[in-house]
Amino acid sequence: MGKLTNLTSKGQVTIPKDVSDALGLRPGKPVGLELRGEGEAVIRRGPVRVVPDPARVAAAIERIRRVQRDYHHLAKGLDPDSYMADLREPVPLPRETGE
Repeated sequence: MGKLTNLTSKGQVTIPKDVSDALGLRPGKPVGLELRGEGEAVIRRGPVRVVPDPARVAAAIERIRRVQRDYHHLAKGLDPDSYMADLREPVPLPRETGE
């Protein structure tokens, strides 16, 4: 969607309503601008303050704890070969023939 607007003498630009609505921009709220290259900039909705849901936070913490429990053996600091050796059954050494 291409739109044109004019720059004011104060260096301000009016963002067309359909564009601001599509981006969720609101008066008084932050707007992010990122310079991409010569003659190009990107407009983004600024950071939005999110109020954490206590149930979702508790569920996330429980998932983290479950992963810590399930993978605690990885915290031993073993190198990959030693770790794989712990997982596998012992491999018998080839027998030497006495011929």
